[in-house]
Amino acid sequence: MKRKLQTVLPIAAAAVLYATLATSASADEVVKIGHVAPLTGGIAHLGKDNENGARLAIEEINAKGLTINGQKITLQLDAQDDAADPRQATQVAQRLVDDKVVGVVGHLNSGTSIPASKIYSDAGIVQISPSATNPTYTQQGFKTTYRVVATDAQQGPALANYAAKTMKIKSVAIVDDATAYGEGLANEFEKTAKALGLNVVSHDATNDKAVDFRAILTKIKGEKPDAIMYGGMDATGGPFAKQAKQLAINAKVLAGDGVCTEDLAKLAGDAADNVICSQAGMALEKMVGGAAFGAKFQKRFNQSIQIYAPFTYDAVYIIVDAMKRANSTDPAKILAAMPATDYKGVIGQTQFDSHGDLKAPVISLYDYKGGKKMLLDVVKM
Repeated sequence: MKRKLQTVLPIAAAAVLYATLATSASADEVVKIGHVAPLTGGIAHLGKDNENGARLAIEEINAKGLTINGQKITLQLDAQDDAADPRQATQVAQRLVDDKVVGVVGHLNSGTSIPASKIYSDAGIVQISPSATNPTYTQQGFKTTYRVVATDAQQGPALANYAAKTMKIKSVAIVDDATAYGEGLANEFEKTAKALGLNVVSHDATNDKAVDFRAILTKIKGEKPDAIMYGGMDATGGPFAKQAKQLAINAKVLAGDGVCTEDLAKLAGDAADNVICSQAGMALEKMVGGAAFGAKFQKRFNQSIQIYAPFTYDAVYIIVDAMKRANSTDPAKILAAMPATDYKGVIGQTQFDSHGDLKAPVISLYDYKGGKKMLLDVVKM
């Protein structure tokens, strides 16, 4: 009896070991994709919108199932808050590198994407910004920087051309928020405006935390421009437009994608109806999969899209597409597969040039009627 027990015990132990090994072998490999946007501060609603787009993609891919090189993969969104602050952005970028993410979707702002890009470049991790439009972001010589929107070198001229040729304005005052995004966009607009023969009566700077614009606006009122171009985000652009109306300034307010959000009407009140703005990508209503994506997003998060959620959604799928083509979760191999990207998603066909910019960028132009954002025109660059 004793002898039989000694024989049975090793067999039982072996069975337990085999079961443990089998369970371990069948367990999914967890692969992290980073996402960074401001989740606190004045533009947190835009940051959460971007994060939700990325989260929706992660959830979908996991539900469908993903296998890379014979291994089942579970994706995990490593979501971080940079508070739209350049210093915090670099700290968060290092945190994602330390977390061993295989790619990053972000940052939202140009002013955070640019300083963070050096950290991702040093680590050899692909970074796809869904909304950073300053041209400098992809002109630093890094092989890791990509974006799925047009640049301000395209957005600024598109807005200036529309103002001059369609709106027939003759003079414009310019105000920017002194960030990499706001100043960059305003400067690109100004260059084209002057080339088109518009009279730029002034160019003033404020900051991205300002709440009172009455001093600048009072000065501009005396200059009597046909339009005012504002380079900044909706958190400041809304009050800017509202205070312009309160001062009985009749000039149209022109703005870029940072202002061109669903929340602008809440921030500007009925002054939103005096705003014409651009978006550095295809309008949701013109995207082939836009309506379906909008409905899916609304169902999952119980809110409508602010602006760039479809772009973060596609950015996640583009990283996974590179992962599939590389047949690897190694960041270096994913990065090596990125230049050959040819992905058809919600935002359209995505292909990159040698800098990581879109080969076929699009600018959409909007106004607001009764507080509702309305598409005016789509310009292919």
